[in-house]
Amino acid sequence: MKRIALAAVLCLPIQMIAQQSVAEIKFHAQTDFFKLPPELYFGEVAGVAVNSKGHVFVFSRGGTTGPAYGAAAAQLLEFDAAGNYVREIGHHLYAWSFAHAVKIDKEDNIWVADKGSDMVIKFSPEGRILMVFGRKQEASDESTGPLKHVKPPLPPIDGEFRQVTDMAWDPAGNTYISDGYVNSRIAKIDKEGSWVKSWGEPGTGQGQFNTPHSIATDDSGNVYVADRGNGRIQVFDGEGKFLREIHINVPYDHKIRPWMGNIPSEISPTAEAPAPLNKTMLNGSPWAICITPGPSQVLFASDGYPGRIYKLTLDGKVLGVLGASGHGPGQFGWIHELACPSESTLFAAELLNWRVQKLTLEPTQ
Repeated sequence: MKRIALAAVLCLPIQMIAQQSVAEIKFHAQTDFFKLPPELYFGEVAGVAVNSKGHVFVFSRGGTTGPAYGAAAAQLLEFDAAGNYVREIGHHLYAWSFAHAVKIDKEDNIWVADKGSDMVIKFSPEGRILMVFGRKQEASDESTGPLKHVKPPLPPIDGEFRQVTDMAWDPAGNTYISDGYVNSRIAKIDKEGSWVKSWGEPGTGQGQFNTPHSIATDDSGNVYVADRGNGRIQVFDGEGKFLREIHINVPYDHKIRPWMGNIPSEISPTAEAPAPLNKTMLNGSPWAICITPGPSQVLFASDGYPGRIYKLTLDGKVLGVLGASGHGPGQFGWIHELACPSESTLFAAELLNWRVQKLTLEPTQ
């Protein structure tokens, strides 16, 4: 394990939202926690979750089959609390197409969101299928193909998803599903699996979304949505009433090269220089969020650039920051999902580095 201590560089670009100068969080990063058996590999790691026994579930774009374009790329693997390989769940499952997220509910049921098949699957702790949500396109249909991102978008259909992204639960057992890359809404399903409602539409206003990419709930039943393309976290009550939004804007060195791609522009919107329509790669735009168990809950969020993890209060105050873009321990390549079983332990699933890092955080002052 390697000790990481990164200092924030105070460089103040023009912003609509005031920047927050916060402390670095010291931490240990472990890149070799998971012991994979011979001939088994992670692909792009899209999801990671932890159950009540400390077992870790990794949803990877591995086990790939099919053509180079449109291949099936999803594999769900379980490891024990020491990182030893336990089993693969759902080998060659019909819903496996393009892995996106995995979560564990309070009864240790295993849930996955598959962006490619437009399906959410609920497994028992033993790995048997309990419920399925959404429906995959039929392989026998001549019109089967990639979903179109048309404008204006097609109206959403109850019970169906279009490139679904994530799920979370409130204390009453209701499920909230973020849907997604094509649809721009949150779906609510009761504990019996019945569709209740949905809210949201494309846009930048309150209750509108541009890729609701990750979702979490607190002990009060409030719903936190990583509205990635709009560069914010929106917070709602369980009925979809807008409560507040959170913007993360912590100083960083603008000379940092991203892991992949060009350095994104970061400007204040004006008539001469409008703000980017899609803020996915701007500082603090949330790719993944998670909320720790009670009684004193905190929120963690990650961005794609400059590639950091942020620790926040539930009302949005940034308490600390850690990490940077890169390949080494404690550096990240597009964190796609975070699991935070405690305030001092995180698991970070990375797309570009094909791994999950286990992070042990020192207390913030």
